[in-house]
Amino acid sequence: MNDLDLYRKAHLLVAAIRILEYRRHSPPAIETVCELLEISTEEGGFLFRKLEECGIIESVENAQEIRLYIRDHLKIEEIPKGAAETQLDKELKNFQTSRKGLTQKVESFQAAQAEKKKQMFAELEKKLKTGFEKKS
Repeated sequence: MNDLDLYRKAHLLVAAIRILEYRRHSPPAIETVCELLEISTEEGGFLFRKLEECGIIESVENAQEIRLYIRDHLKIEEIPKGAAETQLDKELKNFQTSRKGLTQKVESFQAAQAEKKKQMFAELEKKLKTGFEKKS
């Protein structure tokens, strides 16, 4: 579901809520909808908050769980269609870029340390050889 835009995800989420509501005769929990769509609870929570901000769904929290209701499914049509990059996608790309940069820095540091170690051993070996030559 990661390759879908918000418009298509909204349709899928609303459809999943409707199906589960029909099957169980009560509004579904977030976990149940995420399980049906095979997405993580974190991704589902992010999408549900986004749809709640748009006025498409409503969530009601009780002591044990959060139940989902469809408020106004017609507002899905107000969401821009296409592969619009979400804030989450942007943040993920930024994180991956910074992670790649950090990995490169660590690798270059490790290479520099290995080179230092090599030079240090070469210098130590040279000193030992000159020390043995002086004694003989």
